[in-house]
Amino acid sequence: MGRRQKKRSPEQRDGLLILNKPSGPTSTGCLNDIKHQLKQYKIGHGGTLDPMAQGVLLVLLGHGTKLAPYLSGGTKTYSGTFRLGITTDTLDIQGEVTKETPVDVTVEDVKREILYWKELTEQEVPAYSAAKHKGKPLYALAREGKETPVKIKPIVISHVEALDVQMPEASFRVSCSAGTYIRSLVHSLGTRMGCGATLISLVRESSEPFRLDQALDLEDVLENPDSFPDRVTPLKDTLPHWSRYQLTEPLAGLVKNGAWLPVNDQPGELLAGELGDRAMLLDTDDTPLALVEAKLQDNKPKWSILRGLWNQD
Repeated sequence: MGRRQKKRSPEQRDGLLILNKPSGPTSTGCLNDIKHQLKQYKIGHGGTLDPMAQGVLLVLLGHGTKLAPYLSGGTKTYSGTFRLGITTDTLDIQGEVTKETPVDVTVEDVKREILYWKELTEQEVPAYSAAKHKGKPLYALAREGKETPVKIKPIVISHVEALDVQMPEASFRVSCSAGTYIRSLVHSLGTRMGCGATLISLVRESSEPFRLDQALDLEDVLENPDSFPDRVTPLKDTLPHWSRYQLTEPLAGLVKNGAWLPVNDQPGELLAGELGDRAMLLDTDDTPLALVEAKLQDNKPKWSILRGLWNQD
């Protein structure tokens, strides 16, 4: 017997909600509020934020959850503040202080160490994180007092700037690859400086390609359910940094049969692109049909189907 399909809520939307997550609740808690209060039972995200952090949280709704792999991997930009001289078990101010050390460094020392983040290519995953070991989150092991394994992950820091240093605190802005732990960057800085450092505030200013000035406050979203449908970015607009092509009926039929369409080498024309480009294909009625990437097939560039979107039951 096949798996029974869950009945879809009449209120369920398909697309993206750009949320300004408040500091305090977990990302999961915010999603649960939207899920139950606005009856969005099919819901996901494009990369969570720690409870202390606020800022851009991409909430994927309905068929929008299918786009998670293509929205969660983009560059993230953060601004934040840390305090020197304190080390905590969670690497942020919400944890227990494990060590206090006198601060004997200069403003220029601090600025130099912030800029050094751009040289880093890997970092240690915090013990209090959602990363898993044998199927169990590290934070669960840490809370049980069990030893957590040391996990190292690659990172890319594309931009760093020191915004202000008022000892013993300093603020910064950093753009980085998805999954980078900002509190680990701060902890590594404190270790290098010999006095420890703890993250005390953090704002995600953007989650590529969406910015904080596009985001909606959670409280406002929940208190105005009637306007909620109009606040959801439609599925066809969820990847604005990708090319979009509306297909003719014959071409749409080929895609639905799994065919790879030829890449057009004429810029500005239908299905134009270069190897490595990604695009969203639209059906004749402007609904999303498929996500594709330009790859070689038989030594010819063709649009390879990454994710079919035409079967939306």
